[in-house]
Amino acid sequence: MELRQLEYFVAVAEEANFTRAAERVHISQSGISAQIRQLEHDLGATLIDRSSRTATLTSAGEAALVHARAALASADAMRQAVDEVNQLIRGRLVVGMVTACTVKPLFDALSAFHVAHPGIEITLTEDSSDRLVERVRAGAIDLALVGTATAPPEGLDAFPIISEGLVAAVPPGHPLAGRSRVTLAELGDHAIVCMPTGTGIRTVFDQACAAAGLRPDIALQASAPDAVADLAIRGLGVAVLSESMATDYRGRLTAVALDDVDIPAVLALVWKSPAGPALRELVQHTRRSFGDVQTAPAAVGG
Repeated sequence: MELRQLEYFVAVAEEANFTRAAERVHISQSGISAQIRQLEHDLGATLIDRSSRTATLTSAGEAALVHARAALASADAMRQAVDEVNQLIRGRLVVGMVTACTVKPLFDALSAFHVAHPGIEITLTEDSSDRLVERVRAGAIDLALVGTATAPPEGLDAFPIISEGLVAAVPPGHPLAGRSRVTLAELGDHAIVCMPTGTGIRTVFDQACAAAGLRPDIALQASAPDAVADLAIRGLGVAVLSESMATDYRGRLTAVALDDVDIPAVLALVWKSPAGPALRELVQHTRRSFGDVQTAPAAVGG
């Protein structure tokens, strides 16, 4: 008795026709007939009633069909289990993160995953959040850490890490330094230093300005939050950053809440389903590494 004979038998039982069953399993009608006759010989019973144009099961065939399906399902499960083990022994994962983003929990997760599965090659790439999302959707990247506006991208699985508001960051002595809050309209009186289009921070800022009917003066752009902050410290404009970014420059920059920006910047890990075994393992490592982090890493919203 062979698995292919069981497959042919199930095909005939479900199609109720030798010709259609042969087409389904891609062999000749004579070939499928010969294999089922051999199966009947091995079992010592007729499984298919061939007395009419419709192939019907005999009582023995009815009894055998349940077990044939179970045997094929078990064989498929065994193949899948072995495939999953092999994919955890060898393979390749591409991980993306926003440009100039130093996120220790992600690096910790990659390190722990590498120790657990040294045969899997890990490639790390940087890009803007919108391009990372598109590359995840296209299957070019397996897992990405991205900044988004309001919620993780539609159509992708996600693990949100933090959601926080934007602030205007100014150096001591700036006209806004003594304020606790400022509106977008008031911010429009000043040159602005911000991250480029395609980043989470910029998406949140642009959406809020569009909702208020404003077109802000973006004097300078930089991909790295450190560069945005450094330009503001030198008096070249008001930096638009996330709350946690601004805290890194306390003493050199004062964070002023943006009064009418209700859209939060979200930092999230995103991936596409269905996830293979290696990716599922990496996602679990990242979940454990980030844990219950409530304050964002260095570049939320990039």
